[in-house]
Amino acid sequence: MGFEKMFPQAAYDLNAVDVPSGVSAQPDGSAEMLRGALNRAEAARNLRPNADYWVGVEGGTEDGGVDMQAYAWVVVLSPHGVGKGRTGAFYLPKAIADLVRQGKELGEADDIFFGRSNSKQANGAIGLLTGDVIDRAQYYEHAVIMALIPFKNPDLYQISAAG
Repeated sequence: MGFEKMFPQAAYDLNAVDVPSGVSAQPDGSAEMLRGALNRAEAARNLRPNADYWVGVEGGTEDGGVDMQAYAWVVVLSPHGVGKGRTGAFYLPKAIADLVRQGKELGEADDIFFGRSNSKQANGAIGLLTGDVIDRAQYYEHAVIMALIPFKNPDLYQISAAG
């Protein structure tokens, strides 16, 4: 939806590919998440070199010692430039944060806590914690839009025009 909202006149043929992030299974901190998103976008470019855009998404947690927050980075690459955007952050309940601290991935911790299976591929932590007021797709949409800002405003970012 982010591409459609930013460039409503264009037609899109989305091809999702499963690529490694090159970071830990449960990224910790902004730098690792951003690196994972960039790695995913670059790996997608290597698999589909003729695409117009390649998008990488990497979510994770950031442990503040007392509180733990979750968020994700989105990186959009094109032959003309790069854009980056980040989701909003939200704090995890202590019981879920404790499971992550014990070595569980956030999705696994959510499944244990909420008695679910594979929730990270469904509504994710954000959907579980908001009662699906915000689902996983909506959560990432704004970050995709923010990552597309340079392509919407190429003169401001010294990149070629977006398509």
